[in-house]
Amino acid sequence: MLDLLFLSECSTLQNVIKGLTQTIENQCNVKDENDRLKGTIHILEDKLKTCEEEYKDQIQKLMIEIKNKEEDHKLEITQLNCDIRKKFEVKETEFREQREKKELEILELTRQLKIQNEEKQNEIIKLQIEKLQHLQEEKNKEIEVLRNTIRDLEQRLNKGEDLPFKRRRF
Repeated sequence: MLDLLFLSECSTLQNVIKGLTQTIENQCNVKDENDRLKGTIHILEDKLKTCEEEYKDQIQKLMIEIKNKEEDHKLEITQLNCDIRKKFEVKETEFREQREKKELEILELTRQLKIQNEEKQNEIIKLQIEKLQHLQEEKNKEIEVLRNTIRDLEQRLNKGEDLPFKRRRF
């Protein structure tokens, strides 16, 4: 029975040794897995650091690009404002010149109208003078006719002083 006991203990010890061996193997496997995971973590941390640095570099580049774009935009706006101001000044000058030209045209037309009015007035005065001269000539003719009539009558009267009858008839 001792043999049995001994075999039983031996079997138990073998089982314990197997269990311990299995446990040690498991621990070794866990340790290997742990080391592998630590390596992976280290690699991932390095990759993360690299990505962070790349992102920081990209952000820095983008910030510089944004700043440059803002400066370009400011320059463009300044140039546009300058161009608009120049165009406005040109248009203002053109408008002023057109206005001055129109004012000169108005002055010229006013002068011409004044001259035409003066010419019309002069023509009216000339026509009135001609009419008055014509009337004067007619009156002078009438006066001449009347003078001639008076002279004829006086001559008749002088011839006919001897004749009382003719005087009465007059």
